[in-house]
Amino acid sequence: MPELPELNPVIHGKLRLALLSLLAGVEEAEFTWLRAKTSSTDGNLGAQLTKLEEAGYLSVEKKFVQRKPQTIYRITENGRAALAEYVQALKQLLGAAINN
Repeated sequence: MPELPELNPVIHGKLRLALLSLLAGVEEAEFTWLRAKTSSTDGNLGAQLTKLEEAGYLSVEKKFVQRKPQTIYRITENGRAALAEYVQALKQLLGAAINN
């Protein structure tokens, strides 16, 4: 039996995978947009975004627009590569499961 791939634990969380997937499809996204798309709470969303940022998968820009704070997130090249590797590993894992 071939060795099964390991799934990246940083990406493997449901919300973190959703966030990277959403950000892979847009140039940038505001915190409020991500919150609406994921139906997440502010606290949980912030914690998961921080984990992705610490891993180098996201870049963050904080600014004020008409005196209101705005936080913009972008997926980094490392984030795109990690997501692609995760998807490939998942395909291998699922392929192994289907072929057995």
